[in-house]
Amino acid sequence: MKILLIYPYPLFDRSQEEDIKAVPIGLYSVAAVLRENHYDVEVLNWYKIHKTPQQIIDVLIKKRPDIIGFSILNANRLAGLEISRIAKKINPDVKIVFGGVAATFLWKHFLTHFPEVDFVVIGEGKYSFLNLVRLIEKNNYKKLKNIKGIAFRKKNRAIKTATPELISDLDQLPIPAKYFTYQHVTSSRGCPGRCTFCASPKLWRHRIRFRSAEHFVTELEILNEKGVNFFFFSDDAFTIDKKRVIAICKQILTRGLKIVWVAISRADYVNEEILYWMRKAGCIQISYGVESGSEKIRDILGKNLKTDAVKRAFALTHRYGILPRAYFIYGCPGETRETIEDTIRLIKEIKPLICIFYILEIYPGTALYSEYQKRFNATDDVWLKEIESICYFETDDNLSQDLVFSFGRKLREEFFANIGHFADPLDLIDKKELYPMHADSYSRLAMTFSHGDYARIQTIKEKEKIAERLFEKALSYFPDHRAYLGLGILRQNQRDFAGAVKILSEGIEHFPDSEQLSTCLAVNYMNLKQYRKALTYLSRFQDSAQASYYIAECYKALGDHKSEFL
Repeated sequence: MKILLIYPYPLFDRSQEEDIKAVPIGLYSVAAVLRENHYDVEVLNWYKIHKTPQQIIDVLIKKRPDIIGFSILNANRLAGLEISRIAKKINPDVKIVFGGVAATFLWKHFLTHFPEVDFVVIGEGKYSFLNLVRLIEKNNYKKLKNIKGIAFRKKNRAIKTATPELISDLDQLPIPAKYFTYQHVTSSRGCPGRCTFCASPKLWRHRIRFRSAEHFVTELEILNEKGVNFFFFSDDAFTIDKKRVIAICKQILTRGLKIVWVAISRADYVNEEILYWMRKAGCIQISYGVESGSEKIRDILGKNLKTDAVKRAFALTHRYGILPRAYFIYGCPGETRETIEDTIRLIKEIKPLICIFYILEIYPGTALYSEYQKRFNATDDVWLKEIESICYFETDDNLSQDLVFSFGRKLREEFFANIGHFADPLDLIDKKELYPMHADSYSRLAMTFSHGDYARIQTIKEKEKIAERLFEKALSYFPDHRAYLGLGILRQNQRDFAGAVKILSEGIEHFPDSEQLSTCLAVNYMNLKQYRKALTYLSRFQDSAQASYYIAECYKALGDHKSEFL
């Protein structure tokens, strides 16, 4: 029996693919359970396959799946339906199973309106899906009602079975890394919060369950052995259990994992000890859901987060050289120009080094959605429209699209106008053992201004000067490869080739095997017409395509200007 698990493409493309391109870890968990039970299963990341639609047909014809499972979010539900129709045309007997957050809360909607969907797996579906696969394999549909956590049709009616208990011991689940390679990982499930815009409270029943530090770090270790060294810790609230966070960090260090990772936390769940160990273990960024500068709006959103806790979290995160990232939501109930100014004032005080701004949107499974349905006597049929979400302002007479869009422009303008001041200087804790990490933090931040996201934003002024100061600050703490290379490139771009040679030569003293530093140094010697000197740095890497190109250019130049080298 051949099973495909597919992560479909969203209705609308994103300017930042990072938001959509990662397969949800839950899909890998389902696949791992199936693999452990000897099923032939593949995970397909089809977040952009709509760019080459013929490939959908070609893959389905080639692989001839018996069952296709889809990870369904609101954004990709229509793609899941489209692919399902294609699959049914190719093979009418293929069974289509929807799972994921949107499927969990819209199970009746899918089964009522879309005959191409045969089954829905609801909630935590690892074993529900396995049990369903076993019945499909045996063609034994009479026992469907005995499987907890699924929905199906019976006499043209959508039927949901009993709700299964949540898996209490997450360590009993197989580690997907045995079979698959990925970067997004999670060490827990659930969140104790009650945010009205989030489906987590209803999905996980206000509970949080943890994997042991050993089990989680084993997953990291397996992936690291496969070449993954950058991770997204996707827990809703990674730092909620202080002892466990520290245990994870110590395990990472004890096992000698040279990894870098980012995490998510509530602002009131961090302290100095946690941040110290997180930074030591490779954490470079923490995302905090601040949502608004107005406590009144945060209370309306069910955030229950005090402004003092936000200020303290950002100050401490800065202090330990971790980049604090802030999420803000605008266009909320009670939003006015004054509350937007509250948010701007808070941004200026907490100095986030990355800000993500979202319009408040309404999704199934959230308290906002339940309220919307009651207020407007609305049904799930709203999702028959080609929309990914419902913007809150569409339901509030006090807000208009133009007004809310102006809020977003104002927030972004103010953030980008101030980001240079936020980044330079940082108030880092004076611990010598953290100096190499401080250098790393400064050089990473510098790169965002010289080559990264901020380099492409025209409204940020003097980006190269900011980057140069940050690179220099990095080197004041510790020799840092990224800082030497970044400064060398900046000096080269300024046509200060002698200055570039000086800083890159210093870098090579510390990193003698670096092809990047050697090649950049050679290019600057070439700009100074010192081709033989350039060749001494390029010759070690003559098997490299880039180095070979410059070696050829050097010999060409030597042939043209022989008298200079006699």
